[in-house]
Amino acid sequence: MKTRKIDQILHNPAHPGFLGKGHIATAVIGGRSFDQNDPFILLMDDQVDLPGGEPAGGPHPHAGFETVTLILEGNGMGWETGSLEVMTAGSGIVHTEEITAETKVRILQLWLILPPEKRWAQPFWQELLLENVPTVKHDDMEIRVYSGSSQGLTSPLQNQTPFTLVDFQLNKNTSAKQELPAGYNGFVYVTNGSVVIGDQLITEGQTAWLEEPSDNELTEVSFKTGDHSARFILYAGKPQNAPIVSHGPFIGDTQEDIARLYQAYRRGALPHLNTLPDSQKLRHQLVV
Repeated sequence: MKTRKIDQILHNPAHPGFLGKGHIATAVIGGRSFDQNDPFILLMDDQVDLPGGEPAGGPHPHAGFETVTLILEGNGMGWETGSLEVMTAGSGIVHTEEITAETKVRILQLWLILPPEKRWAQPFWQELLLENVPTVKHDDMEIRVYSGSSQGLTSPLQNQTPFTLVDFQLNKNTSAKQELPAGYNGFVYVTNGSVVIGDQLITEGQTAWLEEPSDNELTEVSFKTGDHSARFILYAGKPQNAPIVSHGPFIGDTQEDIARLYQAYRRGALPHLNTLPDSQKLRHQLVV
């Protein structure tokens, strides 16, 4: 089994977010082309601390990809700590992210490309609450398997694009490993502390991209903490090797797709998440 090394370490600074004062946003994926990031389009680290009052945010559309939202810190009012939501926007959907009450949350939202043959699939929504996340927990670590497999556990998440999402929380002087399928592209984002990957130290706020994957060999990533604990999120997925056109909230194959989607949104032809039938929603339960 080949050991994956670090190819590039990035540190993207935080900046004021679109919700105004009390919203700090970090573009975790930045400075690289989609060809290098494939199957990942972007990842935002949003830290929100709002007093409530005037509505912040609102309804907006998406199409042509999936949003994968990991809630690191929730508020217990629709944002549950440790939960994951996956929204397959597909042919197009509108959802509402609006804050009116006092709210303090931290979320990681990933935009994940869909395979070309599934780009216009019907919208679908999945929720995985913390109590239903397959988890390994010892005195020196807690590892949550949100998508794919890790430590002998497999997530129940139904994937359109094959990808692995694992939340590692390691105490000081602790080691862990992660196997990755052949050909997966991936990165590690450190949210707290620092961790050694291979022989390189990755610190809080840094993103470590793994070296270019092999097409036919199972690989392994090794992690080790020193005198301090660490929390880091591993994202890895199967590249789709398909060109995309990106504009605002939409991903398409051509510019004509983008124009068509904007027209559909303006005339109210895209369904709202709240109106999806139960057959297009799935709340996962952990099977013991």
